[in-house]
Amino acid sequence: MAMNLDSRKGGVKASRFYGLMFVALTGILGMVSPPDLGLMTVQAQTTQDRKAEADRLLNQGNQQYQISQFEQAFQSYQQALNIYREIKFRQGELWALGSTGIVYQALGKYDKAIEFLEQTLAIAREIKDRLGEGQSLGNLGLAYRNLGKYDKAIEFHLQSIEIAREIKDRSGEGNALGNLGLAYYSLGKYDKAIEFQLQRLAIAREIKYRSGEMYGLHSLGYAYRSLDRDREAMISFQQALTIAREIGDRSIEGYALANLGNVLSKAKRSELAILFYKQSINIREAIRKDISKLDKDIQKSYLATVEDTYRNLADLLLKQDRILEAQQVLDLLKVEELNEYLRTPTRSSQTEQGTELRNQEKQFIALALELDELQKRKLANNITAAEQERLNKLVKSEQEQQNQFIAFLDSDPVQKLVEELRLKERQQNVDITNNFQNLRTDILSKYPNAVLLYPLILEDRLELILVTAKTTPIRRTINIKREKLNQEIADFLAGLRDSGSEDVKQPAQQLHTWLIKPFETELAELKIDTIIYAPDGQLRYIPLTALNDGKQWLVEKYRVNNITAASLTKFNKPPIATPKIFAGAFGNVKQQGFSGLPATLTEVKKIAERFPNTSTFVETAFTKEITTTNSNSYTILHLATHGKLAIGDPKNSFIIFGDGEKATISDIRKWALTNVDLVVLSACQSGLGGKLGSGVEILGLGYQMQAAGARVAIASLWLVNDEGTQALMTAFYSELQKGNVTVTEALRRAQVALIKSPKYNHPNYWSAFFAIGNGL
Repeated sequence: MAMNLDSRKGGVKASRFYGLMFVALTGILGMVSPPDLGLMTVQAQTTQDRKAEADRLLNQGNQQYQISQFEQAFQSYQQALNIYREIKFRQGELWALGSTGIVYQALGKYDKAIEFLEQTLAIAREIKDRLGEGQSLGNLGLAYRNLGKYDKAIEFHLQSIEIAREIKDRSGEGNALGNLGLAYYSLGKYDKAIEFQLQRLAIAREIKYRSGEMYGLHSLGYAYRSLDRDREAMISFQQALTIAREIGDRSIEGYALANLGNVLSKAKRSELAILFYKQSINIREAIRKDISKLDKDIQKSYLATVEDTYRNLADLLLKQDRILEAQQVLDLLKVEELNEYLRTPTRSSQTEQGTELRNQEKQFIALALELDELQKRKLANNITAAEQERLNKLVKSEQEQQNQFIAFLDSDPVQKLVEELRLKERQQNVDITNNFQNLRTDILSKYPNAVLLYPLILEDRLELILVTAKTTPIRRTINIKREKLNQEIADFLAGLRDSGSEDVKQPAQQLHTWLIKPFETELAELKIDTIIYAPDGQLRYIPLTALNDGKQWLVEKYRVNNITAASLTKFNKPPIATPKIFAGAFGNVKQQGFSGLPATLTEVKKIAERFPNTSTFVETAFTKEITTTNSNSYTILHLATHGKLAIGDPKNSFIIFGDGEKATISDIRKWALTNVDLVVLSACQSGLGGKLGSGVEILGLGYQMQAAGARVAIASLWLVNDEGTQALMTAFYSELQKGNVTVTEALRRAQVALIKSPKYNHPNYWSAFFAIGNGL
């Protein structure tokens, strides 16, 4: 994406001219009214000082933007804007508004960007600032292109080019040409896109505008790649990467690395593609930390722009049977998905370091840095004979700038490292890394009859990873297209949500064939009784327990514990022994359009009868305040009430109390649940419409419960009728009362009890409920 920020540097210098003009005019006015001269001089000096402070904040924001510190940039621009408005300096107001619009654009909030940029355009025309007008038109064109309104974008860019040429603004002309190229690229007119990007590149190099050169090269790479001109694409991306690192633009650095990975992957150079993907992800993880405090609405498109890199990397690693590295990438992807939904998760020890680089990959990066340094020395005519010999070896004596990177990839040192990677893959393919040892130490050593199951849904297949206590990780590939898998999931879910459906077993058996059957031999030999499950994508909408092998439901054979990848360390937390229960019931009240749940009164009454150390709060006495105030004084929090897990914004996911107040799952994170073993939401449901999302909202609830301190949460994927829920909960607490029974096992036994009952044996009644966290 082409930005016009750098071209404002001249503008800030111009603003000093406006400041001097203001002082001069004030002085003239002062000559008319001598008695007020001193006061007016003080006012002029104060205004000048304030303006200098605003200019400083504006430049500070520019620098923060360039290194992707978006939150800080927003703050700097807002402070500058306030001062400019205070001193009624319209030119500065234009700059601050335009800068804010550009940051919104970088974060994918295009409607918000247009709102600010239209204000800058109006001000520019009002004060007859042709430079500002041209820049505003160009940035509006970018925003409209990103919204898919290409004709409108082209219209704005052509106007921007016209103004830039009129006022001889070469930088602006170059940016506008590049933006016009991007619009044609979006229309699929790649030759036209290349034509305009080459014009932009020529201007950027002529005026030594490094940022413009970087964006031009990166955009050229996209166009070349779309025409299968992969060599030219690789050279363009590599040159863009070099400049991005030079000027500290981490965003383009991450994209360029990912794009180099894409081109290398297409060229079947998997080891090098993996290396570039890993570097890209590590850059993006660093950026994610910096933007994590921003308002959640302005990050909406971030995951969508980077998710493919995670999946592409996992795809290549699995093809090479580098299973542990793939599992680490899947953990990072799940953290990213939760971050996109909740904007709040912290990393676990497994994910906080980003992707792990092998020694050979670290050596490759060192070689790349050495090459870059030697090239700079050569350009500066400051290279020794020995260094020149080393440079010749790295690039195989090819001296043309555009061929050096390709030659470097083909050079002997790099190929030696690639061969070492391949040798490792042939020998074992899986390093027993610290990550694997952590999984074994933290979880599997404590639960030797448990396995971790990681599915990964790709466009052309389903990849499965099984991590066990006694074997190296096991990988299976299922040749099923994403579209077909998702259709089977949708059919299964439709059958599960309809208690009268007789067709539920067919998709249950098909999904069992894809997800469980590939490991049946290993599961039997290892005497596995527990599956710790980290579902991917739309698999989150269906319960693993309801899969069927043609003879029995999966829950009759295995207990299932869902996890979020970021909460693996919660398995280290010991349970609190003696149950002390907070039991809240919505009851017969009607609140916020929700009907009564009369069976919840019986539900909490039976819990209180079984566990004398229970406090019950029903109907209007069951309030948000009493729950949040007292929750951490109990080991079990049972909330028998309406709830909804909504796709999209977590503010739309909530539970409701008998007094009509709601708590969103974002609110729940603020609760203190450090003493709580178990949170049960016995009438919660996934708020699905006709279209399935990614399912991240399902695990989002459990994540927030764990973030607040709880060990495990139980919720439901759909609304089970009142009596069915009561039956399951009665059976669940009956098992829990026996003592020395884990949450997951108690839930499994309750579900099996309903399977054997004549009234509630359909999986609609029992399989909706699932455990997230450490229920083992």
